[in-house]
Order: sequence, then structure tokens, then C-alpha cells
Amino acid sequence: MSSRRSRSRQSGVTRISDDQMADLVYKLQQLLPEIRHRLSDKVSAAKILQETCNYIRNLHREVDNLSGRLAELLESTDGESAEAAVIRSLLV
Repeated sequence: MSSRRSRSRQSGVTRISDDQMADLVYKLQQLLPEIRHRLSDKVSAAKILQETCNYIRNLHREVDNLSGRLAELLESTDGESAEAAVIRSLLV
């Protein structure tokens, strides 16, 4: 038994089959706007994983920016108004 396989069993990690990995990579490809429409082109799994990481980073930046803008908007409104309540609910 290889040391890799024995370590996998000892740590309780379940090995993913090649078919399962290919399916997961395909599903990621479906979620990425940059690559979604290139289904006919061969895109490597490494490229899809790289684009997924970039996409998630961009989403995090966008959420941070929008949260900051909402916080600024909340500061500029009456704290007891209906608008302020809506803004607070969006920040949670």
C-alpha cells in the first residue's frame, strides 16, 4: 500500500475519483462568467481552478466595496428611519 493511500485512510479523507473530479471542475466552469460560454473549447482544470480563485477574490472585493457604500449611506440617513432599517438588514 502506498504511503499516500495509507495517509489518506488514516486521516479519514475520502479519495475523489477522476470522474467525480471532472464533474466538479465542469460545475465550476458553469459558474464562471469568463469561461461558461467556452464549453466547446478545451479549458484545462488548472485554468478553471485559477479563474475560480480570481472570480471569488473579485466577488469578495465587490462585497467589501458595497458594504462600505452601504455603511456610508447608513451614516448619512436618520438612524431611526425606514431606509436605515433596510440598509441595516442588508449589512447583516
